[in-house]
Amino acid sequence: MTQSRAYILLASVGSATLLAAAFLFQAAGYAPCHLCLLQRWPHLVAVIIGAAMLVFHLRSPFAYLGGLAALTTAGIGIYHSLVERHIIAGPTSCTSGGPGLGSVDDLLDQINRAPLVQCDQISWEMFGVTMANLNVVFSLVLWVLWMLAARSGARS
Repeated sequence: MTQSRAYILLASVGSATLLAAAFLFQAAGYAPCHLCLLQRWPHLVAVIIGAAMLVFHLRSPFAYLGGLAALTTAGIGIYHSLVERHIIAGPTSCTSGGPGLGSVDDLLDQINRAPLVQCDQISWEMFGVTMANLNVVFSLVLWVLWMLAARSGARS
């Protein structure tokens, strides 16, 4: 395996791991807010880009797209962190995802029971570090891996 492909694999697995951790926290009862959900999409994009690069042997310039995905989720995480700390105002409607399909009565019941998750409320924190903060740090590490993949692929 080339150095570039190793970096791509690490970055892709890193994003997949962050996604899995987010879903595990959700399964443990930490309902995501709107910004939490937005932070997941770029990780999914990065996983898809990495998988496509590894399977189809795409050239290293595609690694810049993976890096862009990592920077995007880091940017959303920075914004979310600022909202959590009440440094800036967040979106006016920041709630978790809607209910699944069912009868009208079932839908109304689910809506009434669904927790309202505000983006400016910290749902999990350890030593002053929130999930949004961790996403920023790990996403920036993933961005570095994507950039190393792009650079090492350009030299080989």
